[in-house]
Amino acid sequence: MGTTTAFDIAPLSGVLGAEIRDLDLAVPMSAATLAEFRRAFVEHHVVVVRDQQLSAEQQMDFARQFGELDTHPFVEGQADNPEVLDVITEADDRINFGGGWHTDVTFLEEPDLGSVLYAIDVPPVGGDTLFANQHAAYDALSPTMKSMLDGLVGVHSAGPQYATGGTSTKSKSMKTKNADLARQTVEHPVVRTHPESGRRSLYVNGAFTVGIKGMHQNESAALLQFLLGHAVQERFTCRLRWEPGTLAMWDNRSVQHYALHDYGGRRRHMRRVTIKGDRPR
Repeated sequence: MGTTTAFDIAPLSGVLGAEIRDLDLAVPMSAATLAEFRRAFVEHHVVVVRDQQLSAEQQMDFARQFGELDTHPFVEGQADNPEVLDVITEADDRINFGGGWHTDVTFLEEPDLGSVLYAIDVPPVGGDTLFANQHAAYDALSPTMKSMLDGLVGVHSAGPQYATGGTSTKSKSMKTKNADLARQTVEHPVVRTHPESGRRSLYVNGAFTVGIKGMHQNESAALLQFLLGHAVQERFTCRLRWEPGTLAMWDNRSVQHYALHDYGGRRRHMRRVTIKGDRPR
């Protein structure tokens, strides 16, 4: 017998990303639909669902189907829902939250499994988000480079972004906190294994990876410079154009992303929740 699907899936690019159609996320998914959605999430790394009408509570309920929600340790959430971040860039902001290639909260011992971002107010043009497939980036490395990277450990810290004077503290609309704790460090493998697919991927990023354990500073800087540039080559990426009511969920274990700030003079308001993950291995 043939199989039926609960929704249509259309790839966004040849390397990652898919748009899911004919699905109302305000309604809890059946077990079968949820399993199918999760398979699409792991396979495509970024899933996009348009034309949604979601309150903060409905967005949280959707995300909870995949795990426990996280609360950002350095950014103030909503007063009634601390797990929810209103990610706002005002028209006169020079810096946007999420600008620059990064993987969310790798400064945590157990970084988030995924992020769920919902568009409320977006500029008519600009403000797209780029995503880069870190499985593809790892697969493209030479066997010699892979053998060198396997076993290396990256050092991660929130300091460059959230310590006093850090990049993310300069946004006018985003309120940060706990700056005194931001310089703490954690260690994660430079190459991690996805806990669901078993695939290997690069796990370093320019926002939070501050060094390679056991290397001199100049050695670490040189290797990171190569890896960070390699990881976000155009051939590993896709681009998402937002519309009001668009929801995107990305796999924090296998992608980097970059929120473009090419809409000066316009306001952008997104709403984000994140799902707790496990320790990278």
